[in-house]
Amino acid sequence: MYIPNSNEKRKAITIFLLPSIIGVIGFCLLPILASAVFSLMDYDLLMPMNTMKFVGLENYTRILNGKELPAVIKHTFTYLVLYLPMILLTSVGEALILNKSFKGRGVFKTICYTPVITSWVAAAVVWQWVLNGKYGLLNQMLSVIGITGPAWLNSKQWAMPGIVIAAIWKDTGYYALMVLAALKSIDKTCYEAAEIDGASGFKKLTAITLPLISPTLFLLIVINIIYGLQVFDSVLIMTNGGPGGATTVFLERIYKYAFKQYKMGIASAYSWILFALILIFTAIQFKLQRKWVNYDV
Repeated sequence: MYIPNSNEKRKAITIFLLPSIIGVIGFCLLPILASAVFSLMDYDLLMPMNTMKFVGLENYTRILNGKELPAVIKHTFTYLVLYLPMILLTSVGEALILNKSFKGRGVFKTICYTPVITSWVAAAVVWQWVLNGKYGLLNQMLSVIGITGPAWLNSKQWAMPGIVIAAIWKDTGYYALMVLAALKSIDKTCYEAAEIDGASGFKKLTAITLPLISPTLFLLIVINIIYGLQVFDSVLIMTNGGPGGATTVFLERIYKYAFKQYKMGIASAYSWILFALILIFTAIQFKLQRKWVNYDV
């Protein structure tokens, strides 16, 4: 649509952008501002707002000096350390398979992507059965090769690895398609030149494939670090923070403080501490990318 007059252009742009601007302000900026204010308040969600009491940084001090935060950080980072390398490995591996032509490739792609479109509620119910210590499918498979599997979700030691296994199963297909798109963009002449030089398959992977898809891998690392620090649905549904608090993570604590104990001040302070961690880790990643990410075509 051509609008010749500049004033009319500005009016048209404003009209088209207004719904989005209202949405951003109403559902993003105002909640962020409200959480910043609530983090400085002693506020019970069930009480009228005029009962709020300003306490300054007391909520932050209470969290930082308490015994709970170190455990929450430990469990969150345990999830992240287990999840990040495995999701990168499985995503790249699956994408390399999908990048090849073979009979049944479409069916394989459908099977790989099906977990992505499955809701976490349904997936968690299935995985609670798969990871059952006595009757679970995984332990039955392990018993075939003579391994006695643990009571995954009822063990403090194995509950978080069990959640990570379920998360990798669910997320790999999505990230594999991102890696596959990067693989498709690589010029085939690079591989042809490497074959002429007598490069092995492993050499082509390490010298051509991985460097050329490093921007995509960098994106996956940033996304999954942010996701790992904000893991919530799988933990809440599969273990509810148990057993014995072994899977308590940041968003699980925020949810329970806000909507179980109705302590909005503590919940908001927790959310800003989490924001600070995400900001620090993202900044570190963008700093380190200069050493290994290759943007040359």
